[in-house]
Amino acid sequence: MFLVKDNPPEQGFSLELVGINSGKAMTNAQRWIMHMDMDAFFASIEQMDDPSLKGRPVIVGGGHRGVVSTCSYEARRYGVHSAMPMSEARRLCPQAVYVRPRMRRYAELSARIRELLGQFSPLVEMASVDEAYLDATGLERIFGSVERMGWQLKRAVTEITGGLTCSVGIAPVKFLAKISSEQRKPDGLFLLAPEDVSAFLHRLPVTDVPGVGRHFAAALSALGVKTCGDVLRYSEDFWARRFGKAGLSLWDRAMGVDPRPVVPWAPPKSESAEVTLDEDTLDRELLCTWLMRHAERVGASLRRAGLAGRTVTVKVKYADFRQVTRQISLPERISSTAAIYEAARTILDGMELAGSVRLIGLRVSGFEDGPPVRLSLLDEEDTVHDERRRGSLDTAVDALRERYGRNAVMRGRLFATMGGKDREKAASQEDKAESRRIRGA
Repeated sequence: MFLVKDNPPEQGFSLELVGINSGKAMTNAQRWIMHMDMDAFFASIEQMDDPSLKGRPVIVGGGHRGVVSTCSYEARRYGVHSAMPMSEARRLCPQAVYVRPRMRRYAELSARIRELLGQFSPLVEMASVDEAYLDATGLERIFGSVERMGWQLKRAVTEITGGLTCSVGIAPVKFLAKISSEQRKPDGLFLLAPEDVSAFLHRLPVTDVPGVGRHFAAALSALGVKTCGDVLRYSEDFWARRFGKAGLSLWDRAMGVDPRPVVPWAPPKSESAEVTLDEDTLDRELLCTWLMRHAERVGASLRRAGLAGRTVTVKVKYADFRQVTRQISLPERISSTAAIYEAARTILDGMELAGSVRLIGLRVSGFEDGPPVRLSLLDEEDTVHDERRRGSLDTAVDALRERYGRNAVMRGRLFATMGGKDREKAASQEDKAESRRIRGA
């Protein structure tokens, strides 16, 4: 029998948020991890901001070739789900209200939530713009019980966002906390006590375990493995020999083992931008225009974070969904828009397009500490002067956009070649980047 609470405890106490300065818990305290997951976050914000959408199926996503970012629970009844192609969503639920993402609005509320969570625990890990882990170990001294803390957190989130709800899962380890938050969605709380973990896992489908994808699940099904209980019918050595690291991880999860801590912040490993085109194309100039747009967005993000990278990667997805990536490693780290674009253009120029292109992306990685070194592909004698000019240009453009908005300054190439829809896509990219920045702040 699991300890599940569908209704909040008595309402006779007030919520007092307490700042905590130390992340150290008592060594003999029961470990508790809490997973907070906003309910249909993007769609719920749209319904909150526009009351006429309440009770109606709302689908947030890109154009006809994009995918569903999220959808309201009313739309989910028709089989619509996140990451579904928009064309499929329209077929399943043609009566839905389709809304373009407003990432700046979502990021704004996400930042409020992140600040609030820090008042409940000193260890908060933002897993995405709408979900987070909190280490609640030892905090019973403040909140009375971890369950009570969960209900207080839920009410505080609703208050600070103006009416949004979240679901909370509480368990001894991280992956079980995430699974627990799904058990009573939406607007619920599920607490999995240590003594109930074994029975819970015995009948938990392996497809519910984070990291078990479609192909892994098919291989497990061929072995007759449907639940975590089935996993334990085989030895740990069997899983190591059969599936290597993935097999050992599955064995650990089936045993309820997950030593991963709540990590408040981790430095980014890369910065990227990509776009699905409205129409498949073989036009290299159009692809180069998008590489320039990507270079602007990625470069600005790197400079804001004080980062620079040695490796530039270009990603191309064809109309038949085949995907290729090509990269170059540079002798020095870069962050200037022009240097990133030059590297990406060099990669694209060296690629023989195998068909019409559906998606074009760019990534910079290979970060190191220290100031960036801006490269030039010009002759050696022109490098110093040119890079000084580039640095001044980037600094001026970044400052103007920060003060007057992203459309205050636009490079001539982009202004002349990008239509209204392309500019909307570019704006959406920058909104998503802002969301990631706020999440990692």
